[in-house]
Amino acid sequence: MNASQPPSGMPGVVQYLSEDAQPSLYRNGRVFTQRDRDGSNAGSQGVDRVPYTVGVRNARDFGGSEARTLTRHGFELLDAPFVGPAIDFRDHEQIVDRYYPDCECIVQNATGAAKVVAFDHNVRSASGKSEGARIAGDQQVQGPAQMVHGDYTLTSAPQRLRDLAEPPSRNDTYVVRLGGHRSLLDPDEVARALDGQNRYAIVNLWRNIAGTPVARHPLALCDAQTVTPGELVVFEIRYADRTGENYFARYRDGHRWYYYPAMTGEEALLIKQWDSAGPLARSRGAEGDATSAGPCTFSFHTAAELDDIPADAPERWSIEVRTIVLYDD
Repeated sequence: MNASQPPSGMPGVVQYLSEDAQPSLYRNGRVFTQRDRDGSNAGSQGVDRVPYTVGVRNARDFGGSEARTLTRHGFELLDAPFVGPAIDFRDHEQIVDRYYPDCECIVQNATGAAKVVAFDHNVRSASGKSEGARIAGDQQVQGPAQMVHGDYTLTSAPQRLRDLAEPPSRNDTYVVRLGGHRSLLDPDEVARALDGQNRYAIVNLWRNIAGTPVARHPLALCDAQTVTPGELVVFEIRYADRTGENYFARYRDGHRWYYYPAMTGEEALLIKQWDSAGPLARSRGAEGDATSAGPCTFSFHTAAELDDIPADAPERWSIEVRTIVLYDD
C-alpha cells in the first residue's frame, strides 16, 4: 500500500489510478469500463487501482464562513428531508416519477438556477451488489465506487447535454417520466449553453436510503480547489448504445479530502460533476488553474475505508441522482 503524509483528519484509504498509467493508452481506447445492456457494470480493462492512505477531514467541523460549498469546493451538505409519501428506492418508476422532482427542487433552490432537470440515477450498496439485487424495472444495484474519479470530462459533459436534446436511448432512466420518446431538453436551450451564452452544470444529489446513518464505505470528497489538470486521466465508459468518458485521478499530495460522518436520510449531499464556468472547463489545456476566481469545475469523489469504522457496522445503501443545471447567465 502506498502511504502519504496525511494532513489533519482521520486516516483513510482511497484508490487512485496507478502512477504508471499512460494517458495515451486511455485516449485510444485501450483502457475502459464496460456496461451491459441494462447499464450495469460488466467488467473493465486496464484499470490499475493503487490504494493510498490520506487524511480525511470531518466536513461537519467547518461551519459558517468556513463551510464547504458547492460553488467553492464542489460539494455541500443540506438539511433536506424528502417531502411526500415514502418511496420504495428499489422501484424504478417510483424513483423517476416521485423522487426526481424532489431532487430538482432541492438543486434549484441551492443553486439559484433557471432550470434543473434530473436525468439519471444509481442505487449503491456493497451487500446489494454481492447479492445481485435489482431495482424493479431497471438495472442491478451497484457497489460503492471504489476509485477516485469525476463523472464528466471536457468532452463528455457537453456531449451529455447534446444527448439529452435527442430522443432517449435504452439506458436512459428518465424515459418512463416522459410518457413517450421526446427529448428531455430543448435543443435551443442546449445550443445556448454549449455556445457559451448560458452557463450549465451537472450536479448529483446523493442521499442515504439505508434507514441507519452511513458508517461503512462513506463517501469521500476532494476539495475542487486542490485539483489540477496534471492528475487527470480520461477513460472510456462503454455502454451498449454510446461511449462516455470520466476522469480517473493520479495521486497528488495536495488533494484535500473530506467526508460527512453519520449521514442520515434527512440530509442531501450535492456533488458538482461539471460546471461550464469553472476554470478547468474553460481552460482547453493543461495550463488551467483550479484555484481561479469564480466557481470550481468539479469534485473528485470515491468510497473510502476509514480506520475507526467497525467491520460489523451497518451496510451503506445510497442513491445518487444526476441533474442538469441551466442558468440564465
